[in-house]
Amino acid sequence: MRSPLDVRRACPVTELESSDEIRFPTGMGELDRVLGGGAVKGSLVLVGGAPGIGKSTLMLQICNKLCEFSKVLYVSGEESEHQLKLRARRLCVESDQLFVISETSLEDLLESVTLEKPDVLIVDSIQTLYNSKLDSPAGSVSQVRDCTMALMQLAKGQNITVFVIGHVNKEGSIAGPKVLEHMVDCVLYFEGDQHTSYRILRAAKNRFGATNEIGVFEMQDSGLVEVENPSKLLLSGRPEDAPGTCVTCVMEGVRPVLAEIQALVVSSTSNNPRRTSNGFDYNRAAMLLAVLEKRGGLKVFSCDAYLNIVGGLSLDEPAADLAAIVALASSYLDRPVSNSLVAIGEVGLTGELRTVNQLALRVSEVHRLGFKQCIIPAYRAGELPKPNGLELIPVHNIGEAIRAALRL
Repeated sequence: MRSPLDVRRACPVTELESSDEIRFPTGMGELDRVLGGGAVKGSLVLVGGAPGIGKSTLMLQICNKLCEFSKVLYVSGEESEHQLKLRARRLCVESDQLFVISETSLEDLLESVTLEKPDVLIVDSIQTLYNSKLDSPAGSVSQVRDCTMALMQLAKGQNITVFVIGHVNKEGSIAGPKVLEHMVDCVLYFEGDQHTSYRILRAAKNRFGATNEIGVFEMQDSGLVEVENPSKLLLSGRPEDAPGTCVTCVMEGVRPVLAEIQALVVSSTSNNPRRTSNGFDYNRAAMLLAVLEKRGGLKVFSCDAYLNIVGGLSLDEPAADLAAIVALASSYLDRPVSNSLVAIGEVGLTGELRTVNQLALRVSEVHRLGFKQCIIPAYRAGELPKPNGLELIPVHNIGEAIRAALRL
């Protein structure tokens, strides 16, 4: 039986040390932004995404910068040391401070950490790691949880920054990030189609910074390249005078991002018209179609309707409602929206427009990128600064917005 003297006692919060966490740059400005200003010593960061999306490439690329001031141990359970060398050479990653090992045993990994004493540990991937004391196979829920718990104790106990890669399928249902989110300090997800060149890194959880920050990358032959102006990237190649497209401005963390919403509304030959959305919430799209039918006077009920967000971005805030309505009306009426116009606002069930947060910051970004007109909710529109060269069009409902956007 343990003696009362051996029991660890609680202490008042006022007596705890309150020194700020120590951050360090990763060499990727977009990754540092998502992490909240850089990686934190002693933290456990989970990087999740579909296989082949670019997680391992990102982790290996940041080793160049990390090795300038720290020792990095890269543990791969999916590639041999020779394969890692070939990939590092392709990405131009060369440093005497980068140590690599191909290992899947948790015990051997911990022994390697004891021998090498790294400052940063990268594990690729958590699904390949296993503890021989458990009967379950590698990748099972019990193995993934046990190995992650050991890595967390390693990070906190020895002040080592640990990056863990985890694979998820489209449903996110396999053992991996979804069962580990409550255990780690940060959860980063790679989004985008692996068949396209653009990747979006999003923070779903961050104990040391804001969530819903995004970093934008482009996958090239030499690896991932940062995109410092994602709005310009997402709007590149936009067709002129094409019906069914409208630009909006959404907030990704503290960064305003302009995105293009495309819509296609066509007559349906089925008794149950088809509804499809890509990058836009399906239920919200269905609601907006109902509002457009009831409050906008457009007979879209018997039409097939498709919504698409260009560039692989996912819009999950109501500020994109108005642009979606305008794009749907533009496609239905076959009238183009001016390429110099942006629409921002939340749409209610009565067809009214509601204001959105940080509207002044959104309008400033619209002006910075050279747009000439911006449709906004009328409520408190007079309080906004009026940038030179940008016409603010305040509207009260979707009818006024459609007439202004399509010049009816």
